[in-house]
Amino acid sequence: MAPSLPTPAGYGELLDSLKARIREARLRAVLSVNRELLMLYWGLGKDILVRQSQEGWGTKVVGRLATDLTRAFPEMKGLSARNLKYMRTMAQAWPDEAIVQAVLAQIPWYHNLALLEKLGTAEERLWYARKVRENGWSRNVLVHHIETKLIDRQGAAATNFEYTLPAIESDLARETLKDPYIFEFLDLAEDAKERDLERALLENLRRFMLELGQGFAFVGSQYRIEVGGEDFFVDLLFYHLKLRRYVVMELKTGAFKPADVGQLGFYLTAVDKLLRHEDDKPSIGLLLCREKNRLVAEYALQDSSKPLGIAEYRVLPPELKDALPSVETIVGVGHGTFPLPEGEGTGHVGQEEASED
Repeated sequence: MAPSLPTPAGYGELLDSLKARIREARLRAVLSVNRELLMLYWGLGKDILVRQSQEGWGTKVVGRLATDLTRAFPEMKGLSARNLKYMRTMAQAWPDEAIVQAVLAQIPWYHNLALLEKLGTAEERLWYARKVRENGWSRNVLVHHIETKLIDRQGAAATNFEYTLPAIESDLARETLKDPYIFEFLDLAEDAKERDLERALLENLRRFMLELGQGFAFVGSQYRIEVGGEDFFVDLLFYHLKLRRYVVMELKTGAFKPADVGQLGFYLTAVDKLLRHEDDKPSIGLLLCREKNRLVAEYALQDSSKPLGIAEYRVLPPELKDALPSVETIVGVGHGTFPLPEGEGTGHVGQEEASED
């Protein structure tokens, strides 16, 4: 066995740099292949659509095209009659090639199919497509957010950020909050206490973090802070990596009360005094409650100098809990997506075309 050579100075840094460059190049290659494939699919669909529209071709011609194309390119998957029909549907939904190239060709084929199947307007599809690009959602996460109507919930919490944060930060902070939060993985009883809600959320932390959204890092629960020789405990403490600030979360299993704002404001002051680093921005607070009167919440927030948000949460009725998918199904495994079984739903791509994702 040959003796090991001494590691030269700086070798580790060079190795890490080369690894990073290789990973980046591989990612660019994958994205480039995906973009070319999506543009090919769109172009095929557009040609079929034009021929059927202008020359009156019937639907059977799609099956014939699928047979002939598969015979010509036996190594290429994704040329089934069903996939050709999806290509035609995509071209019909997106006649503007510039939009396809700039947005839709940047996300995988399966994601595009989910947008076509589950959303009815171009505006909604583009909103979710851009979120996929920003957040790197798997197809299953995308479907989850569509089905829980994220487009209507994101940025909908009652906040006073407009008055308490600089203008450049206010909108970004508001967009990190939702209303309502959907905790469909919980089956809490009507008389559940705050500690029951907190315990249930921690037991389902992965799903909880998925619902909170990208950027939240969990710091702790019942986080102890000492003020004036007395101990106080924050229900849930997070740090938001994009906002660069702590997020203090208080849980209420009843209706919102204006007095709750004072308690949360006190916790924000304590966190900023005791935990906040000089490079961190001032903390924000989120009060999660079973229900709220929107006008009462807005009045209460206007009286606070601390940046606060108030949102409701929804839990699943106990009798429906067994119908939920597993956490693995929602968040995905491996590379983040599952091949869909043949014939599932109204338009899912089958297992034999999984390589197109």
